[in-house]
Amino acid sequence: MRLAVTVFFLVASVVTFGQADTVALKDAMSRLDNALVNKDEKALTLVLSNDVTYGHSNGWIQSKSDIINDLKSGKLDYSKIDNTSLSIAAINRNWATVRTNTNAEGKANGNLFQLKLHILEVWLKTKSGWQLIARQSTKL
Repeated sequence: MRLAVTVFFLVASVVTFGQADTVALKDAMSRLDNALVNKDEKALTLVLSNDVTYGHSNGWIQSKSDIINDLKSGKLDYSKIDNTSLSIAAINRNWATVRTNTNAEGKANGNLFQLKLHILEVWLKTKSGWQLIARQSTKL
């Protein structure tokens, strides 16, 4: 009987751990999208890894400082980021991969854009929470 109870609590704790990570990861993704639209430098500093590579569908790749500086300068100005589907492809204790279909709108270098994208993101779990380490998008 003790063995059955021990196994039950072990399985329950693993399931709960996984659910908590999923919720925290989705929250980090939401904070990233909101920070990009609202130009929230503080939030971006927390949710982006120092080593992030942020790839766009046109081949443009930004670093963490590029993302923050380009938002502050107005070079890139998001007005809307809407994830129409989200799939956590893999998640474990230290990393996760996520695929989304996303509608993004805004201005790049003063030119309006409206894009439907498929995005692959790699997230790292750090002491301060989930941080984006890599992102690549392609046009749908």
